[in-house]
Amino acid sequence: MKKTCCALIALLPLTAVAYPIELEKQFNGAEVSVTTQEVDHNMGALLLYNYGQTEAECKAVFRNGPEAPRTRKVLLAPGQSSNLTVKFSRSIIRLRVQLTCGLK
Repeated sequence: MKKTCCALIALLPLTAVAYPIELEKQFNGAEVSVTTQEVDHNMGALLLYNYGQTEAECKAVFRNGPEAPRTRKVLLAPGQSSNLTVKFSRSIIRLRVQLTCGLK
């Protein structure tokens, strides 16, 4: 019984409460795929991959409640991938991301 309780207590830190990510995307002709990621309780990320034949310029605006929005920009060459990460000072309850990409 003690071993079972110890095993359950050891697994507690591995269970994380995920927060919802609302992604609003506008590609404007760019061929980019997007994957959202929850990194930590106060960190979020986007994984971008350009599968087009031309460079794509992307800008992401991350919003978490009353905190100031954080903006990240990246220039993706054809076949290149990139992570856009953001860290807030408060725990994220709901992360809203506005992604705008266009051809360079």
